[in-house]
Amino acid sequence: MNERIAAKDAAQERITLMGCDVDNLSMEETLGRIEGFIASGRPHQHVVVNVDKLVKASRDPELRRIINECALINADGMPVVWASRLLGKPLKERVAGVDLFEALMRRAGEKGWRVFLLGAKEEVVGKVAETYQRKYPRLVLAGWRNGYWKGEHEEAEVARQIRDSRADLLFVAISSPKKEQFLGKYQAEMKIPFAMGVGGTFDVAIGKVKRAPVWMQKSGLEWFYRFLQEPRRMFRRYFIDDMAFVWLFIKEAARGR
Repeated sequence: MNERIAAKDAAQERITLMGCDVDNLSMEETLGRIEGFIASGRPHQHVVVNVDKLVKASRDPELRRIINECALINADGMPVVWASRLLGKPLKERVAGVDLFEALMRRAGEKGWRVFLLGAKEEVVGKVAETYQRKYPRLVLAGWRNGYWKGEHEEAEVARQIRDSRADLLFVAISSPKKEQFLGKYQAEMKIPFAMGVGGTFDVAIGKVKRAPVWMQKSGLEWFYRFLQEPRRMFRRYFIDDMAFVWLFIKEAARGR
């Protein structure tokens, strides 16, 4: 399949949901697309959209532009999948960022892909590196670094460090919209075939944050489990900021009618 046909097929699989584009792909289809990105050697940026990201993008045109220009956009969150079905644009399934990260780390160990880990505190990212080197002995870690820096000069140094590592995969565990802005600004310069923001995945990967039971994940209640773990920190996000998602859904449904 040539690149023009591949691009056409990719466009046909992409839907627009509440102002943001989303690729209608299963987990296996997503992994196949990523493998093609790595084989090409050209830079590609990935993003997941969930309730929080859709709400932020509705208020931030620059964030929405960065999301929509990404080479691969997955839906991470059952409310987003349910909304797509109610709006007549059914997504195949949720592709959770934490599950995609795990699948890619395993595949990197199998295929010899070079991995760079960026984000979180030094002790956290270091423990992630240690955990996965033990889990997948053939995994090649091109480097890792914490997610804290000051000013544009230090930010540019971080981008150069990643470029010089010659990584195939870059996982960025810093908060939104900082990670989208960093990748949008430096991805072409870093020349990483696949760059992915992973949010709080590093904390889950080392057991610092416990993931919800599978039945809660499938029921769309993973957010509530997360709230129970850190109620003071997560209350505003889930019960105030994210309530705007309901209004976004109502407006889109009204436009559809």
